[in-house]
Amino acid sequence: MDIDYLLFLQDFRNGINDALTPFMEFISLFAVSLLVCFPILMYWMVNKRDGLYMLASYALTMGINSIVKLTVCAYRPWIRDERIRPAGDAITTATGYSFPSGHTVSAGSICGSLAITAWKKMKWVSVLCLILFLLTAFSRNYLGVHTPQDVIAASLESILCLFLIARLFRYLQVHPDKENLFLAISFFFGWAAIAYITFKPYPMTFVDGELLVDPQKMMTDGYGDIALLIAFPIARFIERKWIGFKTAGSSGKGIAVCAIGLVPIPLMMLFLHIPLDAALGSHWGHFAYSVILVMYIIALYPLVIKKVCGGS
Repeated sequence: MDIDYLLFLQDFRNGINDALTPFMEFISLFAVSLLVCFPILMYWMVNKRDGLYMLASYALTMGINSIVKLTVCAYRPWIRDERIRPAGDAITTATGYSFPSGHTVSAGSICGSLAITAWKKMKWVSVLCLILFLLTAFSRNYLGVHTPQDVIAASLESILCLFLIARLFRYLQVHPDKENLFLAISFFFGWAAIAYITFKPYPMTFVDGELLVDPQKMMTDGYGDIALLIAFPIARFIERKWIGFKTAGSSGKGIAVCAIGLVPIPLMMLFLHIPLDAALGSHWGHFAYSVILVMYIIALYPLVIKKVCGGS
């Protein structure tokens, strides 16, 4: 049934000469690139607690998704059925295991958390977030890189993580002295997850003398995603104990400071992986990249905001 659905979408794609493919590729790319700017700006400029909720939800969802993906080790649709032909360059960007969809959990955590925080004051933002999330999930099927169960599982995963983080934040509002305990739990859980994906067995299916999927390559993204569970509590502890910034606000000065702070992020996304991977190897290079990015977002640039905009 799932393959039949993908073949139906593939026939539709071919029937309209891939007219919608560039749009679907853009939606998929947006979910794992520029979309992360929303929780960052929320944290830096609008509402620190809501921003932290969005960033914590993202970190947990991405970390858990990698653990699940590297546990299930489900092959991509075109490996399961040679009739599947992914659209555009999706086959080069959608490598590795299929279940659950990483793009969908990324969009689910960010769009979902933004929709929750905006619901009381700006319902239209929540509706737009829901539409973007559904488009992202559908785009993964439309491009032929994920089955329906991949995106459904990712959606449920996002909802569960959003719920857990919301409950945690409500608890910490009443018991702020317990935050360090949960930061420590995340830190040690992240390291346990790194050990798990490193030493667990993986399927070793060979075709014509080559592995269908090289688990060493698949662990690379896992190291990067699970590093979020380790870097977030460190950065949050540093910010909470020694920085304690206040949001920059929506004045001209606050907007300018936050806009300038965003500039290094796409540059890091584009240019930081290669030298780190060359120096540390792909696993630890991706791990280090995530640590640097999280430290910059959660602690280092908030220090700049505090120095420039004042407040504590």
